Amino acid sequence: MNLLKVSQIAGSGLLAQRVRLSVSATNIANAHVTRTLEGGPYKAKNVVLKAVPLSKENPEIKLVQVEKIIDDPSPFREVYDPGHPEADERGIVKYPNVDLVTEMVELLSAGRAYEANLNVLSTTKSMVLRTLDLLSK
Repeated sequence: MNLLKVSQIAGSGLLAQRVRLSVSATNIANAHVTRTLEGGPYKAKNVVLKAVPLSKENPEIKLVQVEKIIDDPSPFREVYDPGHPEADERGIVKYPNVDLVTEMVELLSAGRAYEANLNVLSTTKSMVLRTLDLLSK
């Protein structure tokens, strides 16, 4: 496999992990938002990734790509808080379906994957520079 393909694969991984990090950070930032512009509490988002062939000539070599960002289908958290402005007639407030522990794990996982892809790019760059150095002698 040539080094350009390695760089393309690692680059696609960096982009996908950046989206995962961004979506997870958005979920955490909105974990207590009970009213959005659309109405109702914030709905947590999930990133769906897919593998796509690098080229028609090499269908077995895959890039990672963000297929879509979807709303988390899990139900909202319901908390009894009759003094809250968003409380219904029973005193129940619906909070976003954001699980902070899950989001922290997602942040760690995406961060580590981002770091791994960055290391691949760094190693590839070092190999290219070393090869050019050897060829120039």
